[in-house]
Amino acid sequence: MIHEFTKVTVVRIKKPPKKNVNDDLQWFCSSLGLFNIRDRNSSCFRVFIELLRHTRKGKSLSSDELANLTGLSRGTVVHHLRNLISTGLVVPHRGKYVLREGNLENVVKEIKDDLDRVMKDLMAMAEELDDELQLEKR
Repeated sequence: MIHEFTKVTVVRIKKPPKKNVNDDLQWFCSSLGLFNIRDRNSSCFRVFIELLRHTRKGKSLSSDELANLTGLSRGTVVHHLRNLISTGLVVPHRGKYVLREGNLENVVKEIKDDLDRVMKDLMAMAEELDDELQLEKR
């Protein structure tokens, strides 16, 4: 199944030195640009963690359920869901939300495939523009 993303940010961040699941998940999400300075309460991370927990159980969650589980307002949850959807991590499913794939490795593989398709299109356009603009190939 192909899902369209609108924005993927990849940030090179040093991996946490000690093996700790919470730190590793924080690094994973930060590397995908999900956190910003304004998210002082780690609300996006909390939404992501709830989706991850429920994916393990094979369950999807509504924005109201996520708001209840995280203690966040529905508006805040919807804002973070939009961001998670735009990166390709989360998809809407029958009025609820789930991780794009059943595990994080497959989510990353799918995002990489998305990026490869975009890069292929960019390369083809770059070649056309180089020819049209008569730019020298090296």
